[in-house]
Amino acid sequence: MQPSTSNTLAAGTYADPDFSRAVIDWQQSHGRHALPWQNTRDAYRIWLSEIMLQQTQVTAVIPYYQKFLLSFPDVAALAGATSEQVMSHWSGLGYYTRARNLHQCAKRVVAEHGGLFPADPGLLADLPGIGRSTAAAISAFAYGTRAAILDGNVKRVFTRVFGVDGYPGSKPVEDQLWRRAVDLLPQVGIERYTQGLMDLGATLCTRSRPDCARCPLAARCVALATDRVHLLPVRKPKKAVPQRQTSMLVVIDQGQVLLEQRPDSGIWGGLLSLPELEALAPADLDDEADGATFGQLLTQALAPFGVPASCARLTPFSHVFTHFKLQISPYEVRLSRRLDRAGQDSHVWYPVERLADAPLPAPVKKLLLELLRTEDLFAPERAA
Repeated sequence: MQPSTSNTLAAGTYADPDFSRAVIDWQQSHGRHALPWQNTRDAYRIWLSEIMLQQTQVTAVIPYYQKFLLSFPDVAALAGATSEQVMSHWSGLGYYTRARNLHQCAKRVVAEHGGLFPADPGLLADLPGIGRSTAAAISAFAYGTRAAILDGNVKRVFTRVFGVDGYPGSKPVEDQLWRRAVDLLPQVGIERYTQGLMDLGATLCTRSRPDCARCPLAARCVALATDRVHLLPVRKPKKAVPQRQTSMLVVIDQGQVLLEQRPDSGIWGGLLSLPELEALAPADLDDEADGATFGQLLTQALAPFGVPASCARLTPFSHVFTHFKLQISPYEVRLSRRLDRAGQDSHVWYPVERLADAPLPAPVKKLLLELLRTEDLFAPERAA
């Protein structure tokens, strides 16, 4: 008999011991067991991995996770680090709000919980950057707490196996999925069950190329039985991606680059970046009128730091954020005279040789390191 094609999650129980047993048995035989944050009850290491794994692939996370542990082996070390140290270690991993929350969370665990992560998922969820699903995962892996997770991978597994229509990010559908997630919890084996759900979504029930032939839930999967695997989960309705543009100034002087500390809120919050002329359209420096306007704005923007001697437009590029696309027009600027930057505490002259380890956004660091490879940034300033 084929699975029911009903996608209505009516109120009531969804308890199904066979479901959890299938997940647990599969995880034991075929799941992932050798990830760096596995085989431990250390809540700090588990928490660190869970935060890094939010919206990021395992292969990308592993080197960052290992680097973090070398510098911050426990929550007290992380809490005592400076913001610059934390952001420098996170640079390139993206979604920088996670790094700011990570740092604040460590401070609160030390200040409010004596340096020990609480076992109660409710208390964990009250900490910065830890939502309901992440709190449940930390508590389950560190303390064996019977708590339900519902991250993106689990949503995909549930919507396909149970044939759930509707965008899973919408509140009505998500609430229904949470009820199912809670009801399906096994009485024993919560750690392996939780890891199994994650592993299924990450390795078999993937978005683009699901391996249904190897899935332990294939016999009960509504999406497979009704040929809707490629349709579920329902994708978020598309909206036009807004585009913004900015001009970035690569100001080089005496083997140093002028960098600006970005505010804690907003894109790239807390990182160093290049000074910007946000309202400026890309300038054609060969056009007399365009070049004159750009020159006036450039001189005004750099007045506290020096007198521009030359300006060359570099290759434009773009960077895609979650909600918009940023078009970036970079300009390399050399100074004829450098001035005291008194009163400009948000700016710093950063040594070129330290750029590889600087807390910079990934596209900005890439721009500077490519420029470093193609030009001698230590050379004397070019004439205007």
